[in-house]
Amino acid sequence: MFDVLAGGQLSQGPKVEEFERAFASYQGARYGIATSNGTTALTAAMMAHDIGPGDEVIVPSFSFFATASCVLGVGATPVFADIDPATFCLSPDAAEAAITSRTKAIMPVHLYGQPADMPRFEALCARRSLVLFEDAAQAHGAAIGARRVGTWGTASFSFYPTKNMTTTEGGMVLTNDDQIARKLRMVRNQGMGSQYYHEVVGYNFRMTDVAAAIGCVQLKRLPGWTDIRIANADYFDRSLKQVVVPWRAPGATHVYHQYTVRVPSGVDRDQVVARLNQRGVGARVYYARPIHMQPVFEARGTYRGLHLPETERAAREVLSLPVHPGLTTDERDLVAREVNAAC
Repeated sequence: MFDVLAGGQLSQGPKVEEFERAFASYQGARYGIATSNGTTALTAAMMAHDIGPGDEVIVPSFSFFATASCVLGVGATPVFADIDPATFCLSPDAAEAAITSRTKAIMPVHLYGQPADMPRFEALCARRSLVLFEDAAQAHGAAIGARRVGTWGTASFSFYPTKNMTTTEGGMVLTNDDQIARKLRMVRNQGMGSQYYHEVVGYNFRMTDVAAAIGCVQLKRLPGWTDIRIANADYFDRSLKQVVVPWRAPGATHVYHQYTVRVPSGVDRDQVVARLNQRGVGARVYYARPIHMQPVFEARGTYRGLHLPETERAAREVLSLPVHPGLTTDERDLVAREVNAAC
């Protein structure tokens, strides 16, 4: 950090390049292109693939708003498909059923750190000649077998402070495609291929070297933090008796950005959350209102009447429990005890 400040190049300098190489290598991708945040990473990925007016991108509605807003931001149309009730991730069957003549891409989200069914999405996109995006904002280090997320399609990560690792603010796009990598670098730097030579429309999506310096240190600690998250999740899997614990896909590495459970049928989830908060357990709900039911989308006539049953059921039933690496043994015991009592 002090070297960066003393060096004088604070934005898009050598520390950013170091972080890009390190993070891409960790995930197993050829190229990393750092951006100012996770939303600009998603937007840059769309722009690099020429997603725009007239195009449709299939996305889940059970996700953070940016999953869909970045599609709107480039002038394209988000098409919402339902989720797999076990993983909370976009259902390949639902996504395939949503394909039309205007579909340009599919973007599964590795929600809560659980990898989506990428082998099926990869095969589907290859068969239908579609672009495959990955919203990996919550999935640093997640994998299917030995293959980490971020290597199946053009993938976007977030380094917001609540993520499994942070740069305070920041994002990253990963790709294995030379031409897409080149275009991403232009998009995030005002469209410049070389200084003051603007080849495409771009924006200031640059990451600072100060943020990248933090990221380089955080990345070294990420494997250890991930091990602790998984150990905490294992403890909750064994200890929680009154809720449906997260399902782990066989052979997959779930990195537990969130440890998300379902309350039993007939139990008021919001009352459970309120009781847990009163008892000192920081339970939260991600996400209580699906994106297609947000006012900005309800105001668009095309989304009125859209019914995604598994998405809407999850929004009523899920709650997330503390699973972070700073959780003590006593705090884990408290969480398990209070959840069992509340349900």
